[in-house]
Amino acid sequence: MLTKTKFGKLSNKRTVHLFTFENTCGTRMSVTDFGGIITSLSTPDCKGHFADIVLGYDTLEPYLQNPAYLGAIVGRCANRIGYGEFILDGKKYVLTKNLGMLQLHGGIQGFSKKLWEYELLSDKNTLRLTYFSIAGEEGYPGNLKVTIAYTLNENSLIIKYEAVTDKPTIVNLTNHSYFNLQGEGGGTVYNHLFRCDADMFTPLNEELVPTGEIKSVEDTPYDFRTFKEIGKCIKEIEPGYDINFVLNSEGNIHKLAARVEEPRSQRFLELYTTQPAVQFYSGNYLDNIQGKKGHIYKKHYAFCLETQAFPDAPHHPQFPSVVLRQGEQYAQTTIYRFGINGRNI
Repeated sequence: MLTKTKFGKLSNKRTVHLFTFENTCGTRMSVTDFGGIITSLSTPDCKGHFADIVLGYDTLEPYLQNPAYLGAIVGRCANRIGYGEFILDGKKYVLTKNLGMLQLHGGIQGFSKKLWEYELLSDKNTLRLTYFSIAGEEGYPGNLKVTIAYTLNENSLIIKYEAVTDKPTIVNLTNHSYFNLQGEGGGTVYNHLFRCDADMFTPLNEELVPTGEIKSVEDTPYDFRTFKEIGKCIKEIEPGYDINFVLNSEGNIHKLAARVEEPRSQRFLELYTTQPAVQFYSGNYLDNIQGKKGHIYKKHYAFCLETQAFPDAPHHPQFPSVVLRQGEQYAQTTIYRFGINGRNI
């Protein structure tokens, strides 16, 4: 089931909608056409009690700023671009900078702050969102048409990303949902068990931009090849995890890329993706944000699994390319599968 309600209005009087999905198992998810934001996702625990497992806000107004990008689609380029500029086909493009001398998550008014066009495919329990990013927006070349499709089936959230351009540009899209499998507002995620099928990661400089190295996780706090509590080594890497893992799945959507388990509720979250990497983030900069139901979100109260290309790829030719040219199609899929230990929901 897929329904539409009004969520509020923007300053230009345009209406923002909230789309609510429900599957046959009772799992409910809400998404808004402002920023493609996943505002809630309610799943059962081992006793059949439902809880909302994504951080967010109760009303539209806080999402208009949303400094932590709670639940949002980010782009054109997710993550950081060093120096806020890049060279493509011999030409330098200077981007808007919104984090010192860097661009983060698409700039000052990136995709997370746009009102998208929508189409409901109720028979498929799918919401399709479309945004047309004009050439020069946030400094990027090329007119870019982007489509995001959210589908909720019996045990999975499927996100499909597509884009086409009329000039060479760069694209790296992701969703920035924050998960807490105890329920949003449930405290730190230190007890969550995390496993990521990644032998390598991309080390960072002091600005959290990749150095260009691709390094083994062995003998580092980033070795999650077997299950480990998120809190076990987090103090070794203050302020916490914010790292790009190179996935062994190599774009195979059928191969498990990562899994998170929460022992008390026995909820689990599995990740499958066509993307080459995932940014594992432990909510390091959640700074007393007032979220849903009056809950206060603090440091390490959530984790993110942001599937992506390697960050800052335009500056590192050894990384997989993020260049999209006319006549090509950007197409990526990510699946978040939910369940309770021992069975799917």
